Amino acid sequence: MHKSVSLHAGMTTEKYYIVDVDRKEDTIYCYHNQMGEKFIPSHRHKKGQFLYTEGGIVFVKTKEKSYFLPARHYMWIAPEIEHSIHPSSPEVIMRNLYFPIATKDDAFYYHTSIHPVNDLLLELMLFTTRWTGHIAPEDKAAYPVVEAIKVLLPQISNFSLPLALPLAKDQRLKQLIAHVENNLGNDFLFNDLAIDFGFSPRSLSRLFQKDLGMSFVQYLTALRMLKSLQLLLEKSLTVNEVAAQVGYSSLPTFSNTFYKMIGIRPSEYIKMNTIRHHKA
Repeated sequence: MHKSVSLHAGMTTEKYYIVDVDRKEDTIYCYHNQMGEKFIPSHRHKKGQFLYTEGGIVFVKTKEKSYFLPARHYMWIAPEIEHSIHPSSPEVIMRNLYFPIATKDDAFYYHTSIHPVNDLLLELMLFTTRWTGHIAPEDKAAYPVVEAIKVLLPQISNFSLPLALPLAKDQRLKQLIAHVENNLGNDFLFNDLAIDFGFSPRSLSRLFQKDLGMSFVQYLTALRMLKSLQLLLEKSLTVNEVAAQVGYSSLPTFSNTFYKMIGIRPSEYIKMNTIRHHKA
């Protein structure tokens, strides 16, 4: 059995699979587990990571962005990208495949991104649940199956979900964003918000662009869409109720905004994920 490594007094805590992933350079590492915890601290590995989750939402934080990984989607984490993992509950199951990436490989593998899982990928990934640990190229039964997943990813992942938000560096901006996150159902008047947090409207507008690379309206819209995805997946709410909880009084406006960002209507998203959930 592998061991767990636990370090206390402010040091990181690492699960054995984090340490074990890169022990053999040419293997594909396979790990499926019920998390049983709410946090995996910041770490990195030389291999690229395919991450699929069941049973809840997962937030993955890098130094630059906070990614939102909903059910029935996978996240590709590029090699050497430092990241921490924050499940929405201890019941979340992570399904991980770690692939060695060569310089000649497709550019897809060098960019962190989130994509829907189609039926082919889902069946292949679930087939790997019978294996744990290093799968070597000489393993003629297992290796071709897991390698097929790697080969397929650039071909079937043309549609990337914009499920990431940049992380604020300015302390006052962090406080303002936290307030907005906790009150998404409210209407926000930009000028009033700026004054409440000690900015002039002009200086706050500049800070959003400088620190986050987007306007307040763009950030607020993305934040509302991410929250709506979470509510649609985790709560037994109607689309109307979800729209209201994230600050939309008009259902058509909510549906149109969702469609522009996610690529499908909220009602279609619920239906798609219900079907995939039953298949999974």
